Amino acid sequence: MPESSASLSRLRRRVARIEGVRVSGGPARFATGHAAIDAWLGGGLARGRLHEVMADDSEDAGSLSGFAAMLALRIHARKPLLWLRTEAAERRAGKLYASGLGEIGLHGGDLILGLLGDDAALLKAANDAARCAGLGALIVESWGEPRLLDLTATRRLMLAAEASGVTVLLLRGEAHESPSVADTRWRVASAPSAALADGTAQGAPGHPAFDIELLRRRAGPAGRQWRVEWNREQCSFQPPERPALPGLVLPVAAG
Repeated sequence: MPESSASLSRLRRRVARIEGVRVSGGPARFATGHAAIDAWLGGGLARGRLHEVMADDSEDAGSLSGFAAMLALRIHARKPLLWLRTEAAERRAGKLYASGLGEIGLHGGDLILGLLGDDAALLKAANDAARCAGLGALIVESWGEPRLLDLTATRRLMLAAEASGVTVLLLRGEAHESPSVADTRWRVASAPSAALADGTAQGAPGHPAFDIELLRRRAGPAGRQWRVEWNREQCSFQPPERPALPGLVLPVAAG
């Protein structure tokens, strides 16, 4: 009987974690560095969970990739980052640009890139990778509306992430909202870059900037929007420090 009670208790805690309910102090979190966002999320995004990031427009493909890489830098804690993407995603979004990734602080030795032929191969590889506790973070990138990326597929990814502690970022380019068990869902778009304050480069574009929206959140309210900048030196998101340059939008280069 005690063994049955213990098993039932473990099952309840597992279901609660999947549903996003705080149990025993709640999941470990990683901060974005942006004080307002981290406060809204109760300390940051949950580790060992599935988080979904979307871009409605193909012109924001570079911002989608850049924002995901920056989030991964906040997560990976000196462990390798695995980035899985389909050939269709690479055709539509462009190849990852090594120099551009280096400019935001992600170096080649930190990244393993896997290119898959179709969505079925992508999901199979993602489920295997999400079980590997040796990864710092896993990025899974698809394009459009894959039929296989349904509620069951996201639940499998969530369970694998929870078991291993690996945080999974699911990127969806030119996609619409659909049923998912993701812990959070975000929409990202490029935003005007603020001018540098350095007098030697007066008027030059500054940090990469994004408009992000928290579309849904399993553990609390969503529907919030922020404009954020990426500070490479601090490896952190921050609010814009200066007015943006009129009309200047700098999406992170994808290729």
